[in-house]
Amino acid sequence: MNDEQLQVVMGLIMNAGNAKSEAVAALAAAKDNDFSEADARMKAANDALVEAHNTQTGLLTAEASGKNTEVTLLMVHSQDHLMNAISYLGLTQELIDVYKRLAAIEK
Repeated sequence: MNDEQLQVVMGLIMNAGNAKSEAVAALAAAKDNDFSEADARMKAANDALVEAHNTQTGLLTAEASGKNTEVTLLMVHSQDHLMNAISYLGLTQELIDVYKRLAAIEK
């Protein structure tokens, strides 16, 4: 893996990790009934996820164009981070919606 590919893979890991971290913070805010904070954190999470997904799309496009990338453990790790983040964000949004419904019932 050359330096350019390493930077791409590390960017993917970083953005996916940031997405999940923001979602964790969003869920904590929702648990405290701070829904404006939860929504802001989920927006940040989704923005980071879009960046990670765009990186993945770039890698897929390059490969489809015949520019193969060496598949390393680090590359596999980056894809694992992305898929974890996608799953976590989806579940987190569902839980935030449940917290919002519970808060409305309690009023």
